[in-house]
Amino acid sequence: MVLRAFALCVMTFSLSAAAAKGDPAAGKQLFEKRCAVCHSADSQIKKMAPGLKGLFRKGKMANAKKPTEANVRARIDEGGNGMPEYRNMIGQTQKDDVVAYLRTL
Repeated sequence: MVLRAFALCVMTFSLSAAAAKGDPAAGKQLFEKRCAVCHSADSQIKKMAPGLKGLFRKGKMANAKKPTEANVRARIDEGGNGMPEYRNMIGQTQKDDVVAYLRTL
C-alpha cells in the first residue's frame, strides 16, 4: 500500500515536471536580448509590435489566433508583420524557455 502511494506520487511529480517544460528565467534573458526591442513585457501597449503582458490570458493574439502554446510557437517560428522568422535562429530549448517566460507575464 505504501509502495503504491509512493509510486503514484513519483508518477504525478514526473508528469507535472514534464508538462512544465522551459526555464522562465532563461526565457526572460532571451526575451530581453531578442524580443524586448519590439515587444513590451510589462504592458499590452504596442511598441513596434504588440505588448505581451497577459498574452496567454488574452482572447486572441494580433494575428486573431487564440494564444495557445502551439499558436505562440508557430508565431515565433514563422514571424510575420515585420517580426523575423525564428525557426532556425533559436533552438527548441530556447523556444521552451521563451514560452515559459511568456506564461509568467
